[in-house]
Amino acid sequence: MDGFARASEEVLAVRHALAEQAVQALRRAGLPAFQDGEAGTEDRAGAAVQVDPDLETASAAVSVVWRCDPAMVQRAVDALTSGSLEAPNVRYPGTIGLHMQSPLIQILLASGIIATPDNDNMNPERVLVFGSMSDLPHALRPTFVPPDSA
Repeated sequence: MDGFARASEEVLAVRHALAEQAVQALRRAGLPAFQDGEAGTEDRAGAAVQVDPDLETASAAVSVVWRCDPAMVQRAVDALTSGSLEAPNVRYPGTIGLHMQSPLIQILLASGIIATPDNDNMNPERVLVFGSMSDLPHALRPTFVPPDSA
């Protein structure tokens, strides 16, 4: 246990259902996507959808991060441990994660899932997932239709 109270099974089921909606939306767009923590996902590249098991969260309980190929991540770690702090490999995973953030958000929004960038200096590439548009009361749902989309 990590010292935090765990959410109830009912709450976790709702979070995992939202995470699965995000995974499916990203897969429909052609991206490799999976729920982080499932068997066999430790070394997978692509959109890792994460569920926060804590009872209390300071932000969204579901998030998405882009994972580079494990070999690229290992090269970054190797460069760091060898003291090559300025090697291009060091910044590569974070740079790619930042470049993937906007497309991930756009895909999720196009699929009716409410997603925003995280405003966190420690995880600037993370995408926060809050729910689906259909979960919102009608009065709060976006109604704007861009002029060229009708």
